[in-house]
Amino acid sequence: MGRRLGKYTRDNTKCMLPVNGVRLIDRMLEQLCQLNLSRLVMVVGYKGKELIDYIGDRYEDRLHIEYAENPVYDKTNNIYSLALVKDKMVEDDTLLIESDLILDDSLFQMILDDPYPNLALVAKYESWMDGTMVRINKENSIVNFVPKKAFNYAEADFYYKTVNVYKFSKDFSTKVYVPFLDAYCKVMGNNEYYEQVLRVITLLDQANLKALPIGDKPWYEIDDVQDKDIAEAIFSPEQDKLHKYHIRYGGYWRFPQMLDFCYLVNPFFPPKRMREEIKANFIELLTQYPSGMAVNSLLAGKYFGISSQYVVVGNGASELIKALMEGMAPSKQRIGVVYPTFEEYPHRLAKDAIVPFFPDNEDLRYTVDDLKAFYETSGINALLLINPDNPSGNYIGRDDVLSLADWCAQRGIRLLVDESFVDFADNGLNNSLLNDDILESHPELLLMKSISKSYGVPGLRLGVLAGADTALLDKMKKDVAIWNINSFAEFYMQIFNKYESFYKSACEKFIAERNRFAERLSSIPYLRVIPSQANYFLCQVTDRYTSRQLTEKLLNEHNILIKDCDTKTGLEGKNFVRIAIRDEKDNNRLVDALMAYC
Repeated sequence: MGRRLGKYTRDNTKCMLPVNGVRLIDRMLEQLCQLNLSRLVMVVGYKGKELIDYIGDRYEDRLHIEYAENPVYDKTNNIYSLALVKDKMVEDDTLLIESDLILDDSLFQMILDDPYPNLALVAKYESWMDGTMVRINKENSIVNFVPKKAFNYAEADFYYKTVNVYKFSKDFSTKVYVPFLDAYCKVMGNNEYYEQVLRVITLLDQANLKALPIGDKPWYEIDDVQDKDIAEAIFSPEQDKLHKYHIRYGGYWRFPQMLDFCYLVNPFFPPKRMREEIKANFIELLTQYPSGMAVNSLLAGKYFGISSQYVVVGNGASELIKALMEGMAPSKQRIGVVYPTFEEYPHRLAKDAIVPFFPDNEDLRYTVDDLKAFYETSGINALLLINPDNPSGNYIGRDDVLSLADWCAQRGIRLLVDESFVDFADNGLNNSLLNDDILESHPELLLMKSISKSYGVPGLRLGVLAGADTALLDKMKKDVAIWNINSFAEFYMQIFNKYESFYKSACEKFIAERNRFAERLSSIPYLRVIPSQANYFLCQVTDRYTSRQLTEKLLNEHNILIKDCDTKTGLEGKNFVRIAIRDEKDNNRLVDALMAYC
C-alpha cells in the first residue's frame, strides 16, 4: 500500500511509482523481458485492477504474464501473497522478486548465470538499509537470517542486506521451501514475512541457500519519498546525474559507493580515539541542550588560544559569512573581492558593491603588492582575502598579510581574512593570525575560520569569526540563534585540546600526501596542475575533454565526484576542475581513473 509514499500511492500501488519519469513496474518488466522466462506470475492486491489495466497487453509478445490476487492485502503480509502462488513455485525454477525495487540491469542476469541453484542477491550492509539482513560464511552460504528485532549495530560490519531477489530451484521449492511455508503459516498465521521461513530453514541446516554479493552494482528499495529522491540520483540518466548530485549540497554519506573529491575536509583528523570519546558520550549529548553563545565563545577561545570576547561561534562558517557580508554592505559600501573565489561571500553582496580583482596570469597567482596597487585608488571600504585562496590555492605568508592589514588600516579599509585552509600550508600552523596581540593591534582585521574544513568535522557545522572589534562581534552574537550549534559541536570544542598534538601530526601527514598526489596528478597528460597550499588542486583540462565532460565521465563511469569550475566567475569557459585531496588510497583511485582516459 506504500503509505509512507503519501500522494504517490494514494491512487496507485508502489510499483507504479515513477523514478525519473519511468514507473518501477515498467523498468522491471523491460528487464525481465530480456531473460527468456517461461512466465511471470504477478501477485496483486492494493489497486491491483489499476495495475493490471495499466500493463494491459503491452508485453504479451515478449513476456507471458499471469496474475494472482490477494484480496486481503490489508490484513496479511507477503508470506500470504507468496503462499497464494506456491503451486506455481513447485512447477518451475523460480525467481522471487519484490516490486518496489530499482536494480542495475545486470543483476537479474547475474543471478541466473550463477550455477548455484538456490541463491539470494545480497549487498554489504550500509546505513540506509532496512529490513532483513543475513550473515554468510567464507563459502557465501547463508548461516542466519537476521530480522529487524534481532539487528545488532555492534555486528553491522558482518551483515549483508537481502536485495529481495531470490532464485529457488524446483527441487528446493518442492521438498523444502513450500512444505516449510505451509507449516509456518499454520502455526504463525498470515501476517508474517516469507523471509521468516528461510530463517527457520537456515537454523535447521536445511536451506542449502547461498548468498550472491552484488559488489558495487547499484540498487535501491523504495519505501518513502526520500528513498525515491535518492534512487532518482543513483539511477538518473548520465546527462542529468551530475546536476542531481550537486543540488544536494552534500549528504553524500547516503551514497557510500561514491568517492567525493568535491567537498573539502581534512582526511587525517579527527583521530580514532577522539571519535570514540564522542561516541562514548553520544546519549548524553543527544538528549541534552547545548550551551548558549557565552559558553561556546569561551570554548572557541580556548580552542584557538584567544580571548572569548574576540570570537563568535557559528553553525559553520557559512552562517557567519551570511551575517557578516550582509552587514558589511549597506548602501555606498565598496568591497574588494579577488576572483575566482569562494562564492558564498560575493553571493551575499549586491553586484554594484563588489570591486573585483582578477589575477592576470595563467596560474592565478597574486601578491600583496598586486592587491595594494590595484585597490590603491579604488575607494573600497573593505577587502576580502581568502588565504589560501579557493579555488586557486594561492597563498600569502603571515608577514605579508600583516603588511596588508597595516596598509588597510592607514586607509580606513576593513580587512576580512578567511584562513580556513591556512593550516594546510607549509608551516601553516605557525602562520595563523588567530592571536590576541595581532587582533588587538589590528582592530580593522576580521578573521574567518571553518573548523569543518581544517579539522575534518563538516557534519558538526562549526566556524568562528574573530576580531578585536567587540562591538561588531557582540552585535553578531545577538543576531544568531540562542542555540546556534548543537551539543556534539560544543563537546568537540571542549575536548579538542587533548588531541591538539594529533592535529599537528595530521597536518604533517597531509602536506606529505599533497606533495605525493601533486606528482601523480601532474603525470596526467591532459591536466595542468596549479600549485596549491590548500587541501585541493585547481587543474586545467588542456586536451581531450572539457571540464564538464571529464566531471561527468568520472561520475558516470567511476562514481567519483569532482568540482567543475566552469561556472565560477573568472573561470568561465577555461576548463578548470577542482580536486580535493583525500588519503593515499582514495587519491590513487582517482589517478587510476584519470589514467584510464589517457
